[in-house]
Amino acid sequence: CTLAATLLPVVLGLLTLLPHSILGKPAEEAANAGSSALLQRVKRGWVWNQFFVLEEYTGLEPLYIGKLHSDMDKGDGSIKYILTGEGAGTTFTIDDSTGDIHAIQRLDREVKAQYALRAQARNRLTDRPLEPESEFIVKIQDINDNEPKFLDGPYQASVPEMSKIGTSVIQLTATDADDPTYGNSARVVYSILEGQPYFSVDAKTGVVRVSLADMDRETRENYSVVIQAKDMGGQLGGLAGTTTINITLSDINDNPPMFDQRLYQMSIPESAPVGSVVGRIWAKDRDIGVNAEMRYSIIDGDGRDTFDISTDPTNLFGIITVKKPLDFEKKPSYTLKVEGANINVDPSLRYRGPFKDVTIVHVSVEDVDEPPVFDLPVYYIELPEDAEIGTMLKTVSARDPDAANNTVRYSIERSSDPDKFFYIEITSGSLMTVRWLDREEIGWHNITVLAMEMNNPSQIASVSVAIKVLDVNDNPPSLAHYLEAYVCETAKENHLLIQTVTAVDPDEPLGGQHFYYSLAPEAANNPNFTLKDNQDNTAWILTRRGGWSQQDQTIFYLPIVITDGEQPVQTSTSTLTIRVCSCDQKGNVMSCNAEAYSLPASLSRGALIAILACIFVLLVMILLMLSLRTHRKKPYLCDEEENVHENIVRYDDEGGGEEDTEAFDIAAMWNPREAHNHHLGKMRQDMLPEIESLSRYVPQACVMGGGGGGDSNVHGYVLAKLLEADMDPCAPPYDSLQTYAYEGEGSIAESLSSLQSGTSNTDHEYDYLNDWGPRFKKLAEMYGVLETNSPPLW
Repeated sequence: CTLAATLLPVVLGLLTLLPHSILGKPAEEAANAGSSALLQRVKRGWVWNQFFVLEEYTGLEPLYIGKLHSDMDKGDGSIKYILTGEGAGTTFTIDDSTGDIHAIQRLDREVKAQYALRAQARNRLTDRPLEPESEFIVKIQDINDNEPKFLDGPYQASVPEMSKIGTSVIQLTATDADDPTYGNSARVVYSILEGQPYFSVDAKTGVVRVSLADMDRETRENYSVVIQAKDMGGQLGGLAGTTTINITLSDINDNPPMFDQRLYQMSIPESAPVGSVVGRIWAKDRDIGVNAEMRYSIIDGDGRDTFDISTDPTNLFGIITVKKPLDFEKKPSYTLKVEGANINVDPSLRYRGPFKDVTIVHVSVEDVDEPPVFDLPVYYIELPEDAEIGTMLKTVSARDPDAANNTVRYSIERSSDPDKFFYIEITSGSLMTVRWLDREEIGWHNITVLAMEMNNPSQIASVSVAIKVLDVNDNPPSLAHYLEAYVCETAKENHLLIQTVTAVDPDEPLGGQHFYYSLAPEAANNPNFTLKDNQDNTAWILTRRGGWSQQDQTIFYLPIVITDGEQPVQTSTSTLTIRVCSCDQKGNVMSCNAEAYSLPASLSRGALIAILACIFVLLVMILLMLSLRTHRKKPYLCDEEENVHENIVRYDDEGGGEEDTEAFDIAAMWNPREAHNHHLGKMRQDMLPEIESLSRYVPQACVMGGGGGGDSNVHGYVLAKLLEADMDPCAPPYDSLQTYAYEGEGSIAESLSSLQSGTSNTDHEYDYLNDWGPRFKKLAEMYGVLETNSPPLW
């Protein structure tokens, strides 16, 4: 009631200020509007009792909003009130007789703050409008029904450790859905519920600040702070909302590093190569990240030139490595003074320390049994190629670098000297030759000498020995090519036949090659050709006469003597062939006769024919002798008694081994699957008969008769072999030996052993001997029953 009394004057004032277009016009004024141009104050035709309504009405009855009333309403129900606009019929209803407006749904200002409605009065009988349609607004009045909310919570924040009091951490803002222009429903005040005394919050702005000085991250890093926002200015009855801030203290470099040991003991074998890791040290820093990154250095000690230190990829640990080769015998231990210092230092915090620390590292070198060491990394030797066998080249020397100083033995790696040109004395290391050397064949010998400790053969060292074979003038020169020249029948005296006669010499004298040319003594005064030495390692061949003719002589042989200019002087004689040819006017060869003629010694044509005839007769005699020897070979004897000894095996002595199997091919018995079929009638070998096994992989001969099953197959196979032997007149009877010599896998006849023969109580029957052909007829008569009237099996 108090609220309605307070709002009534405000509503009446608003109605006074509303324009006529909203309030509507009387019917009479509307009828005379066209005739009067002057504005006149007319009587208001609509009446409203209420325009504001509180939100969140929770009563059981519809909420009364207000009343529409027209001056023409006499109360007899002849006027019908109509309500249209936002929410008409769904949120708001009107009594068409009385004009009372009610809200039939719960109103929420935070959903919709006001509604625009239109009202009209009509004659109920004629439906004629009695008043012009007018618009009015229903405003929803706010109540404090929404608490403040932190829309982005929970929050994450960080602040450097050791921050001063009042340092801002984060600003929070809470939102309240209530009307901020009406009352205190949306006026928020902030307070801290958890997190004292480390942090505080500004009540009006929501800024969270540091409230405790010198907070140390290394002591405590994370804090949870609870902030409350309360509306109604924080008064009693206001609504509140809370949020959490997780605050992390970020690190600053406020702690100096410190080694966890004052002295480190490390060891490494002397055989460790350069770059090997000796050990790791760590100057611990309570800080993290870049504030804990370290730089290590060796600042003193007798090992600062032998070892090095670097930082690992994390920039936390110091890695000590070998800088120079180690030798236990020379120095067994080293001492290092190592410093570790922070890389990133805050100048404002230098007062907290020096940000570095020092420690001592003692490195022990472990003794290792090392291989021998040669006094030189490589040996170079020069040796003339005419050196005598046994010439000592050089003495290589190696020693055991260990304190034990074991005896060393020497050898040559065979792969480096496959032809064994050299030998090394095993104890002294003296290297000498054992074969003649030839520079023209092998100019360099690169051998590898091995040195091995006597007490530990696994310790072997090697060294390369390069041996250069020096040249000695031991090869005579010779013509560079097989020279063959021709002289035209029309050639004149002093005609140049060959312009450049050259020679080659496999030797390589230091001063270069110098060749001297001349004709052999027996040809020096010949009337046909002469030689001119040009003194530049070349010579010319000239004619001494003209008038050449193929009918007189067609070929001349000119011996040329070539001498080199080195000591000892080497000389050789090469023969130049010169043919007499028919040439055209330009000197081009047209034809040459192949008849030969020797300059120093001549043969007549008859003598040459006689020599060729003798050679021909000799060849004919050789061929005749070979032919007669072939025909004299004794043919293969078909007499069974002459080669029956081939199949005799002696058992009157012990031993003999494989000699007992000379009558047959034992390899075929061991490999029955490799045996292959042969056509019937094939000639047998004399001493190595072909073996056909009973393997299932060998095709069986088709025979007739016999029983079924496996016995029939074996019987048929044996009969086929007998038939093959009978058809071959030159074959000894190997078949029985071949058939029963092998018992093995794959045989379709299975085992032929007599080991199981004792299981049968019946006598063995030999009637099948009648079917084995004429060669077994006698046996069939002795052991079997001779069937004279039985039909043939094949």
